[in-house]
Amino acid sequence: MQWLNLSDSVNLLSLIGAAVIIIATIIVVGRYVGQMKVKKDENVELSEHSWDGIGEYKNGLPFGWALIFVVLIVWAIWYMLFGYPVNSYSQIGEYNDEVAASNAKFNAKFAHPDAETLKAMGENIFLVQCSACHGISGTGINGKAANLTKWGSEDGIYNSIIKGSKGLNYPGGEMPSGADLGIDETTARAIAAYVAADVSAIKKTAHPELVEAGKEAYAACAACHGDDGKGMDGTFPDLTQYGSALFVVNVLNSGKQGFIGTMPKFDDNRLNGIQKQAVGEYVISLSKE
Repeated sequence: MQWLNLSDSVNLLSLIGAAVIIIATIIVVGRYVGQMKVKKDENVELSEHSWDGIGEYKNGLPFGWALIFVVLIVWAIWYMLFGYPVNSYSQIGEYNDEVAASNAKFNAKFAHPDAETLKAMGENIFLVQCSACHGISGTGINGKAANLTKWGSEDGIYNSIIKGSKGLNYPGGEMPSGADLGIDETTARAIAAYVAADVSAIKKTAHPELVEAGKEAYAACAACHGDDGKGMDGTFPDLTQYGSALFVVNVLNSGKQGFIGTMPKFDDNRLNGIQKQAVGEYVISLSKE
């Protein structure tokens, strides 16, 4: 910090204002202390207030007090409109400028990051922003939060069909469990195989023999997700993005209700677009390890 930076107009005016206040205070206090030593005429009128026989002189408002009061009002109006902070420096404005400059530098540096760079960045962000609920390994802390090691995998699709998907902040609402939809475990496994191989971004399945049966059974899902799996223009999750970082980014942007509370929407500039993509790449990598 630089003291007595008189080249800064705000500092200079602040110092001048402080000096004026100190000088005026000394003059006013000195004057009234001096008047206290002068005996008043016995005929001076007293106010109606009395405390234990001690009266109060009935004096008008001192001119000095009135003058300083008016000057301070004028100063305050000028200070806000033409001085600080409206028309000059402000800490909030400086902070916003610094953030904008930092974001521009960040975006220039990571304009075209490779997969490994995104994964490393995403891991660091995950440990700070997500691990408190999902655990440092992403396993969900014994079911308290979503097990992210299952995300982006065929098993993740199967689990969602069997258990449903709760807490999704999509206009279409939550996905009921397979039992509520009349889907048994065998059919759920077939649908998962079809979605993993032909609909999602995974593009492979551990059960290729079930794909055709799953395609027929998928009709129970198409009512919400659409025949193409794209989720009816955002009404429901887009299954074609499942298995990619973009699916995770959509969840970050929409938030979700969980067992231990609400996962907030990351739409408050806490993370920029590249950082969200990095988290997505890292989360998807957990299901591939």
